[in-house]
Amino acid sequence: MKIKSFIGGVGGQTLSDDEREFLAREKPYGVILFARNVGNPTQLKALTDDIKACLNHPYASVLVDQEGGRVARLRPPHWRQYPTAAALASNPNAARAIYVNARLIAEELRVGGITTDCAPVADILAPECHAIIGDRAFGDTAEMVSKLARAQADGLLAGGILPVLKHIPGHGRATQDSHEHLPVVSATLKELEESDFLPFKALADLPLAMTAHIKYTAIDDLRCATESIPTINYIRHEIGFDGLLMSDDLSMKALGGSFAQRTERALAAGCDLVLHGNGALVGEPLRNLAAELQEVAAASGYLNEDGLARAARAAAMLPKAAPADDTALLAEWQGFLAAA
Repeated sequence: MKIKSFIGGVGGQTLSDDEREFLAREKPYGVILFARNVGNPTQLKALTDDIKACLNHPYASVLVDQEGGRVARLRPPHWRQYPTAAALASNPNAARAIYVNARLIAEELRVGGITTDCAPVADILAPECHAIIGDRAFGDTAEMVSKLARAQADGLLAGGILPVLKHIPGHGRATQDSHEHLPVVSATLKELEESDFLPFKALADLPLAMTAHIKYTAIDDLRCATESIPTINYIRHEIGFDGLLMSDDLSMKALGGSFAQRTERALAAGCDLVLHGNGALVGEPLRNLAAELQEVAAASGYLNEDGLARAARAAAMLPKAAPADDTALLAEWQGFLAAA
């Protein structure tokens, strides 16, 4: 089976003829959606069906960032407004609140044809943490984050959606936004192992994870995690994550060089997949998505035997969505919101 080792974005709410031809020819692992791709439930389902038909392989995936709060691509009036991780974590019964919240998110995503949610965020909120994480974090201790991120992952899986653990091995100490700069974390390995890395170790059985574009000088003082052989070896062998490992978006300014170089470096370091969504920030114009994706596709190659095995294990972790009483779940969720 030949599946290209990248995930790409598309430009609008329907596929162009060129995008259909590209996806059918290149056969990437999947496509990631942004707000620009989401209009209403009918349009979304038609788009995701079209994407899967073009990909036409057993692991064809449609991903989205639907954490809640400010990181949500599906929004009112057609979808619910979900609270932030921090707001849910403040609930006296936080684990249950987060599970129910994730279960409802999963139902909306599944109905829309989305297969994978880029959540949970397992970063620990450090005092110096940049606002790009902020209220996306579940807490400031490894114990709290491990427990609550697990609840979110369990809710997504129960609803038939694959979770993506992020940002491995930990974004919480970064003082800069990797969309704009390359953050450098200079904490000792002992400090990282006693805090930041613990939630990722506790959740290492999850099917997918996303790297952090952050340089951890205690492991590699030359390259960020996404492009670092020592750091990815550490993720695999010390943290123990053996699922599909994808890069954060190659479009982010933490990385340098051409898109071909970014792709080659990430895959050579040990990522199974590279992600190129060209997720323009609010108010920023979309760059030349098609040309950048062509460059990524040409440099990416195919998932190797290990990558295909990880893709198969991920798919096997996804049981048919468990029956749920949506009315009861919604009433429980509304009770949690009222308490918050």
